[in-house]
Amino acid sequence: MSINSVGFGGTLFGQAVQNLNTQLTNLSTQLASGEKSTTYSGMGVGEGFAIAARSQLASISAFGDTITNVNTTIGVANTALQSLSQITGQVQSAAASTPQNINNTGQTIAQQNAQTELSSIVGILNTQAGDRFVFSGSAINTPSVASVDNIMNGTSTQAGLKQVIAERAQADGTGTGGLGRLVITPPSVASPNTVSVAEDSAVSPFGLKLSSVSSSLSGGAVVTPPSGSPPAVSITLGATNPSPGDQVSLTFNLPDGTTASVQLTATTTNPPPSGSFLIDPPPASSPATTATNLNAALNTAIGKLANTTLVAASAVEAGHNFFDSGTATGSAVNNHAGPPSAPITGATALSGLAGTNSISTNFAPGDTITVNGTPITFVASGATGNQLNVTDSVQTLLSKIDSITGTSTSSTVSGGVITLHTDNAAGLNVTSSNSAALAALGFGPTVTAVQSPLRVSGSPLSSATSLVNDPAHTVAWYTGNSGANPRASSTARIDPSITVQYGAQANEQAIRSQLEGVAVFAAVTTSPTGTNSAAQVAALSVRTATNLTPQPGQQTISDIQTDFAAAQGIMKDASARQTQTQTQLQNVVDQTETVSTQEVASQILALQTALSASYQTTSMLSSLTLTKFLPIGG
Repeated sequence: MSINSVGFGGTLFGQAVQNLNTQLTNLSTQLASGEKSTTYSGMGVGEGFAIAARSQLASISAFGDTITNVNTTIGVANTALQSLSQITGQVQSAAASTPQNINNTGQTIAQQNAQTELSSIVGILNTQAGDRFVFSGSAINTPSVASVDNIMNGTSTQAGLKQVIAERAQADGTGTGGLGRLVITPPSVASPNTVSVAEDSAVSPFGLKLSSVSSSLSGGAVVTPPSGSPPAVSITLGATNPSPGDQVSLTFNLPDGTTASVQLTATTTNPPPSGSFLIDPPPASSPATTATNLNAALNTAIGKLANTTLVAASAVEAGHNFFDSGTATGSAVNNHAGPPSAPITGATALSGLAGTNSISTNFAPGDTITVNGTPITFVASGATGNQLNVTDSVQTLLSKIDSITGTSTSSTVSGGVITLHTDNAAGLNVTSSNSAALAALGFGPTVTAVQSPLRVSGSPLSSATSLVNDPAHTVAWYTGNSGANPRASSTARIDPSITVQYGAQANEQAIRSQLEGVAVFAAVTTSPTGTNSAAQVAALSVRTATNLTPQPGQQTISDIQTDFAAAQGIMKDASARQTQTQTQLQNVVDQTETVSTQEVASQILALQTALSASYQTTSMLSSLTLTKFLPIGG
């Protein structure tokens, strides 16, 4: 009978040694990978939650990338806006400085510098952040504005700003020989003591518009305020001449919403100084001759106004027509409670009550006029906020409408015709719950504006009576995409339940007004030797300095930056929350899937010690035989 050696493979001890080997192998793998297992089952019961946590971590990482990209875009936009403000501030300062000396180019140094600054502004507005044009709204692949050359000089088929300004100047009756589209009627055989000044059209938006007249003329003189259609004022001298120092003053509304006055003083000095008219001296002392002198003085004074201040006002309004303006013009309305021929004015009361200066609009308490979605409510009295008393004036209504639209050009009423102005023609929408009352103001059920670019309509330009929207033949300076809410043109999701808006458009009022002001200032050229050139540039410079100054109630560059700051604040808060959540989720994943290398190393050392001892024991056991336990010599 043979005796086999002791076998350990199938014994409990052998299995224990194999288990130690398996544990050592697993621990070595963990030490190398840092993970508990390479299989799902090896991760334990918490692996399902860890997988979900990993998905959330991936989303948070993506949101973080989005926040970074949006912050970059906003940062680029803010830098561009800051540069824009600095540049326009420099142009404004130069326009406000004196003297404004005209060089041989027909411009001042400030105007020439404005041309250079305009190129910088266009470059700023075409800024890119990564692969997107920042100020193009949703058209992120398109530059926001046309080239400087196209904006100023046009193309072979489309007019630029300079041409639009030149056409408007003709239509406004500016320049040498122009009277601002006014008709001055001298004394006649039938009316030897009377001089009248009238607008040439009841519906034309061009030229000087009669606003008011005041007089201290003695001698029985009679001066009538603007009336009739088209409006006219008349000055009739009495049986005796005015006294030296007596004055008559006419105030006009200019195309850009400003006003200017012509004041003439009676004098016995011959020749009469500028701004005066000669009283016919004794022995004749003829009021008819004095009226003739007054007529000549009016022609001179109004001609100078048309060749100086009106030139500047016309250029500014042409810029408004070109860049972004709109007008809604009603039909002529007469003062129903007064003489049948009396047109309404800004002072006309809205009430239909009997009187000498009211119209039958029939607005009643509770009626509304809705302007761009904001209602103006009529009340019997005590109006506050967006309310109007039914007895308020037409001008009060226009001012209320202007405060809602934020127009930079005030709405007007001239010759019984109401003209609403807006800086956002596409957005103007006026309706009323009382359409009959709105019709009494000369408007249909829904009031919308003619959109830019606006060009003078008709030929010859000097007798034109309307503006027409003409995009086919006029350069489109803004080439991006327009939207009612520029910020909403670009949105980004930065959290499962949060989005931010960070779009911008170069045609926003704050940006457009800066570009427009600089461009108009740079576009106007005068005669280097013209008698009135200095006065033209001075008037333009004053307007440029004013128009580049943020006006109350209008959007500013700071307003846009405030919107961006709000978006950045939202992103900062979201990022902070996500960082905290990310830390918590990562801890869950780490606890579920990863191991401590120090603990594993410690366990490996312990296993190696145990396994070494096991191997020694195994070796000793494997060398044992039965013969070692049999007695010798037995």
